[in-house]
Amino acid sequence: MRLQLPICALLLICSSISIGPSIYAADARPAATVQFSLDFPGANPSHYEISIAADGQGSYTSNGKLDEQSEPGDPAPLAFNLSDKTRSRIFDLAQRAHYFAGKVDSGRKNLANTGAKTLSYKDESRNSNATYNYSSLPAVQELTEVFQRLSTTLEYGRRLSYFHKYEKLALEQDLKQMEEMQRENNIADVQAIAPVLKQIADDPTVITVTRSRALRLLTTTQNH
Repeated sequence: MRLQLPICALLLICSSISIGPSIYAADARPAATVQFSLDFPGANPSHYEISIAADGQGSYTSNGKLDEQSEPGDPAPLAFNLSDKTRSRIFDLAQRAHYFAGKVDSGRKNLANTGAKTLSYKDESRNSNATYNYSSLPAVQELTEVFQRLSTTLEYGRRLSYFHKYEKLALEQDLKQMEEMQRENNIADVQAIAPVLKQIADDPTVITVTRSRALRLLTTTQNH
């Protein structure tokens, strides 16, 4: 006797075949990203790159040294998550800067060199970038400040992660500096390094005053 599939089963098979490619295509679409890089010989770090996706996931690479006498730290990319506030601000500023498709550099020759900066934007319909020393565009100026402050935060994260593993007594100085810089608004989005702050705050082998500083900084991430 020949077996016959019920009509509903056949319809289910056909529908799964027809929708499969469309789901794959949707997943394959590139997510929007904003990237910033800085090359500034003599600075520490002298090169770094930050990439931010539309969902707030980020990646940071840097050749920053852990101190003036050391070799560059681990060059492996550091993954992090931004707060919604900072993520939204970055993409709003990118839009206001016309996704860096027009003239970005001021073109002025009498300005001090503050490093070669590159802003890039990419999504399924755009792929644009611009390199500049100084820009007179307010949106680019603010975006540059956001990324530079974020780099400062992430450099502290790299150092804290290293010191927590190998030199716990060095944590206190960096955390104290972070608190001072946060009060002066010289670092951005401490949430980006929340995992390492939590590790320090929860570690009973770290001295109490240091754990308290880490906890205070961690608390500020929960209030934003």
